[in-house]
Amino acid sequence: MSELRLETIEISAARLGPSNPLPALHAYHTASIDASAEDAKLDHPDRGNEASILPYTLQDDYDRLLQPRKFTVAVLENDILRATFLLELGGRLWSLFHKPARRELLHVNPVFQPANLSVRDAWFSGGVEWNISIIGHCPLTCSPLFAARVSAADGSPILRLWEFERIRAVPFQIDFHLPDGSPFLFVRPRIGNPNEVAIPMYWWSNIAVDETEEMRVLAPAGRAFYHAYDRSLRSQDLPTRDGQDVTHPTRRAAAADLYFQIAPEQRPWIAALDREGLGLVHASTQRMIGRKMFVWGMDPGGRRWQEHLSVPGHPYIEIQGGLATKQTEYVLMSAGARWEWLEAYGLLEGDPRSVHLADWRSAVGHVQERLEAALPREVLEAQFARFAVDADERPAEILHTGSGWGALENRRRARFNLTPVGIPGAPFPDASLGPEQEPWLRLLEDGALPHRDPADIPGAYMTHSAWKTILENAVGAGQGAHWLSLLHLGIMRYRYLDMNGARQAWEGSRELTTSAWSLRNLAMLSADEGNADRAADLSAAAASMMPRSTPLAIEASEALLRAGRFADLRSFVASLPAPVAIHGRLRLLATIAALRLGDLTPVESFFARPCDIANIREGELSLSELWFEWHEARLSRAEGLPVNETLRARVRRAFPLPKEFDFRMNPDEPSSQGIDS
Repeated sequence: MSELRLETIEISAARLGPSNPLPALHAYHTASIDASAEDAKLDHPDRGNEASILPYTLQDDYDRLLQPRKFTVAVLENDILRATFLLELGGRLWSLFHKPARRELLHVNPVFQPANLSVRDAWFSGGVEWNISIIGHCPLTCSPLFAARVSAADGSPILRLWEFERIRAVPFQIDFHLPDGSPFLFVRPRIGNPNEVAIPMYWWSNIAVDETEEMRVLAPAGRAFYHAYDRSLRSQDLPTRDGQDVTHPTRRAAAADLYFQIAPEQRPWIAALDREGLGLVHASTQRMIGRKMFVWGMDPGGRRWQEHLSVPGHPYIEIQGGLATKQTEYVLMSAGARWEWLEAYGLLEGDPRSVHLADWRSAVGHVQERLEAALPREVLEAQFARFAVDADERPAEILHTGSGWGALENRRRARFNLTPVGIPGAPFPDASLGPEQEPWLRLLEDGALPHRDPADIPGAYMTHSAWKTILENAVGAGQGAHWLSLLHLGIMRYRYLDMNGARQAWEGSRELTTSAWSLRNLAMLSADEGNADRAADLSAAAASMMPRSTPLAIEASEALLRAGRFADLRSFVASLPAPVAIHGRLRLLATIAALRLGDLTPVESFFARPCDIANIREGELSLSELWFEWHEARLSRAEGLPVNETLRARVRRAFPLPKEFDFRMNPDEPSSQGIDS
């Protein structure tokens, strides 16, 4: 019999601290979001790129000290499969174990190690990640979701996950079915758009599987878009590129994406099969037409990233399914629409000669035949229809609680006689309202945002246009017109690109009560206007008001670096309290300033210590550039040589970047950032 239960598992885990209290005003960046000119010519309904990740904040307060930590998991199991879900971390499908074959079908990371690969910074590898809303991983990937037990019409248990996504202001629900005797786990996502306007929508299910020698990834396509970290995106015939078979992950040098161009009438699927022809297959109904393979590549940087995200000896790749052909595009979702589809995850057994030695078309045909034998297309469609009966069923038991933002949105909608935001079967109970929502609930019900001491953090942010109107009206009527209301109002205006209005609000907040928060936001405005010196002064002033705030100290140091005030930067970092000054990012910034001033000793000391920058960014080149520029400066000084292309080439030959500091996604890529970024 199929069963659903809660368990606790223990994983070696790094600390994931509280969210960054500073509003993420600027646009987020991902390492591969930029599209080529070729892609720019394609007709997309809406690119959907956001001005920032607000109302979310960054999750950047984590370390690399692994200690035993217990996690709450849901386990859905039958006599063939056992599926394990991390309820506290985006509902990640952490493990899918095939019991008869005694085989794990996913890559199970032995540790939980956040790293800077997401729009909110913190991201971790392993399992299956559910990505909704915006490019660059789900904003909720390191946050808890609601979870419940639902009883299917046939009596079998369903695990249901759901939440309210705040950027698009949409609810989503994922039902997991594992019928008795089924060799496939069925996943049924559902997204509703309760807004009165169409919105750009995004969904990708990112599936990590173990990287094995001679593995091959197959999908039913004759062409693919090849997307590398040199920012290029080109369409090519499969399976070769530059004479190399790109469908074998361990034969590829650098990190890259491969988006399979699957015809609309073709059954969508993707499989990662080992040298024996065994591995995971992922199939779906037609709405999920996109399929992708991502590999870290065999170059030193890609290998280093694998270890940075885990521990040595646990390489992986990703196979993925999405609503669009590529992850650089969105699909327009009309007002009031509801989208649903069905995914299937299971073991596929192919003939190894047919998988690896046959030509591409024959290999794909063979795998598709095996998939049809194991899970016929019409059976998947029938299951999709069958599970629809259960999609609206109310939860029988709440297993885990998510955030209170859906409940707060429903309270707003009730006050203005609007329909609730929830979709049937995925309630947002008032009991989920908590301290983050309380100030906004008070604004809604009492007409004013409560006052707060400026030494405290400003609290959670809100940027939805309806809440902006509520706060504008309250402040305009003199209700709660204090420093905090004006601070939040400025953030809302900035989010909607009203820079003059944002300045007016933040200057007003500063006049009422000077706070580090208003100074910091005014510094961001100055940076936008190209006034690097004023931005540095305001950032440093903000940090001096709260010297134990690491985020403020990092921003002030970055502003001083951009202003070219290297001596001020070194003095500023030296003045910070020890727990802040020793932060890896601040050490890096102070070392860059030392190099700019011609002081090479701190650079040598920096590289003599282990790399302790927990949140080194995907695609960031600061460490490699610092290494090479240090040796260029050292040789130039010792031998009286100019720093030119000849010297740079010599340095790269004679002083290869140590493995520990090599996070380059493409070692041949010229610097696109420089170490001042």
